[in-house]
Amino acid sequence: MKNRSLVSITDYNKDEMLQILDLAGEFEKNPRQDLLHGSVVATLFFEPSTRTRLSFESAVNRLGGSVIGFSDSSSSSVSKGETLKDTILTVSNYSDLIVMRHPLEGSAKYASEVSPVPIINAGDGAHQHPTQTLLDMYSIRKTQGRLDNLRICMVGDLKYGRTVHSLLIAMIHFNPVFVFIAPEELKMPDEYKLLLDKNGIEYHEYKDIGDNMDDADIIYMTRVQRERFSDPLEYEKVKNVYILRNAMLGNTKPNVKVLHPLPRVNEINYDVDANPKAYYFEQALNGVFTRMAIISKILGVK
Repeated sequence: MKNRSLVSITDYNKDEMLQILDLAGEFEKNPRQDLLHGSVVATLFFEPSTRTRLSFESAVNRLGGSVIGFSDSSSSSVSKGETLKDTILTVSNYSDLIVMRHPLEGSAKYASEVSPVPIINAGDGAHQHPTQTLLDMYSIRKTQGRLDNLRICMVGDLKYGRTVHSLLIAMIHFNPVFVFIAPEELKMPDEYKLLLDKNGIEYHEYKDIGDNMDDADIIYMTRVQRERFSDPLEYEKVKNVYILRNAMLGNTKPNVKVLHPLPRVNEINYDVDANPKAYYFEQALNGVFTRMAIISKILGVK
């Protein structure tokens, strides 16, 4: 993994994913290690972010490295018309690793092809979000004690949700059963269902929550993303289609955990927060340890 970009979750095989999860566990036990002294990581966020950007910066700081970059492209030379290629080539002069979020699908792949330093994809449009996938896997294994043979229920925006796309691809290695709950307008795209068919992975599709979550080990809620809709009226039609309430968890399995990549809008009611089945804030913390592991592997200090 040393000096390799992480653009898609498919860049790591099953063994490499498990190495990251094991190393994240080590960092959780000992989260302050001066392994990156003298190293510089650039965070280029062309799209708004709170958890992803801050958890990457926290990870670098806990490892003893330095962070440069921007959290708003309007404050960079992009606002003057600078191309992505020129931005990447310039910033690579100042850093050992670039973490990038961009609204266009394929932007991270392109950046990795022109950059002399490794690129970590922190989300490219509706495409992929591989570091979120790894922290989700860490959260799943930590709460369930395993990754194999789990029933994973994905709810909400399955069309544009890059986190569910990446997680689906990764979990194929572990023989899950997927339950997809989404309105017609936001169904899981056919390309991902064809991938499941090709790998012999069982899945079910529903439009209503009903009792379709009751057998799940993981309930993965997603936000309906306003920024992915070109027509505001289409967004208004589906924005409140699913709201998870505490009472709806009454018949679910004792071991079930509710995950969410955050931010939430109103798809998880606040009365869920006190339920021990809610795990989304702990999930966000797990992102620090997982990203410490990814950075350490790419920069070759672990």
